[in-house]
Amino acid sequence: MAQTIGNPASWLVKHFGSTGQHIGNSVDQIRSPSTELPEIRRLALQDLIAALKMGMRDFAACRSDAMFTVFLYPLIGIALVAMAASEQFFPLLVPMILGFAIVGPAAAVGLYEMSARREAGFEAKWSDALNLIRTPAFVPILTLSLFLAALFVMWLVMANIIFMYTLGPESPEGLWPFLRDVVTTPEGRIMAVVGMVVGSIFALAAFATSLISFPMLLDRRVGVPVAVVTSLRAVRRNLRVTLVWGIMVGTALAIGSIPFFAGLIIIVPIFGHATWHLYRRLVV
Repeated sequence: MAQTIGNPASWLVKHFGSTGQHIGNSVDQIRSPSTELPEIRRLALQDLIAALKMGMRDFAACRSDAMFTVFLYPLIGIALVAMAASEQFFPLLVPMILGFAIVGPAAAVGLYEMSARREAGFEAKWSDALNLIRTPAFVPILTLSLFLAALFVMWLVMANIIFMYTLGPESPEGLWPFLRDVVTTPEGRIMAVVGMVVGSIFALAAFATSLISFPMLLDRRVGVPVAVVTSLRAVRRNLRVTLVWGIMVGTALAIGSIPFFAGLIIIVPIFGHATWHLYRRLVV
């Protein structure tokens, strides 16, 4: 039967209807359609090495696409640091650089999709990341991403409070005088130690919450609660191994941030792909 072109009104009704249905399905997906928690495997250090090798293999197979997918990540980091420097928020420079890793898992969502496509035998492209917008998992992923962004902002607020009660409240005259005060004064050393402790708490919260939450939201029809609880259970069950993984990721991101976040264009794709394979090893 021949198809005819409808009038603009019917076209809008049809597409707005499908868009509304998609949004409704995505909102429903925030809650868990099923509250059943999957089984978590025990991991060994060899699993981390295997996941990292598979991540490198994925990166080698779709290098330019993977680098394009995370291209904005270092640019945002440079913009944050430039803004802090221009406004003389020197005490927030290091918290911004270190805390930026909190939102890293959200930036790697497109990489998880690309690894999933390769695992299924398809050719992975950067455009696969855009397909997430049309899936019911988009709104849950956005919700979890906003949670990580809120953690990042809370960490910056806490870092500023720590500075105010140690070296503050006056703003430092420049970057080098500020660094000198951190190293040579008791107040500066207290600020550094307290900042590292508080920052570690925020980093651990973000890490445990998001370790496998994003890959699980992509892979299964589960909601945010089940994905987050599963991630927390995976960390608790494999505490030593997952903490080693967190240290590996944090160290690589710190190295990749020097200079000017340029190395993140390589580091983020490798560990993003590897995280997908780590999820596959963790969840039955």
